[in-house]
Amino acid sequence: MTDEQRTEQGMKLRREVLGDAHVDRAVAKQTEFNRPFQEFITRYAWGDIWSRPGMPRPTRSLITLGMLIALNREEEFRMHVRAAVRNGVTHDELQELLLQSALYCGLPAANNAFAWAGEVFAEMDEAAARPVEGSQS
Repeated sequence: MTDEQRTEQGMKLRREVLGDAHVDRAVAKQTEFNRPFQEFITRYAWGDIWSRPGMPRPTRSLITLGMLIALNREEEFRMHVRAAVRNGVTHDELQELLLQSALYCGLPAANNAFAWAGEVFAEMDEAAARPVEGSQS
């Protein structure tokens, strides 16, 4: 596969997992300075690693979330909670991951992750309850 094909595959998967709105915001923020990094993420993270057939997306999501908890990366964690839900991870599975993280990453890390995930779920519920523009109630 060429770099261009991997980039195209990566962008398609990135949009499927993170959603068009998130990817569109990232693309809109591109500058000459950060464009190579955005291309790197799309080609390698999404076009190579996330596209591999050896592991289902929900599993990849849970592993990613576990690593983000261990590294205390709040913004990326929040983004990947949304992605995990898009990938079919249930609230119960996420709860189990967070409990497991308390054991292996520490109570403060799990405490933060529970708070962040709860906030993300509330935001997602609120967004789902809003009427869609142009629809009739």
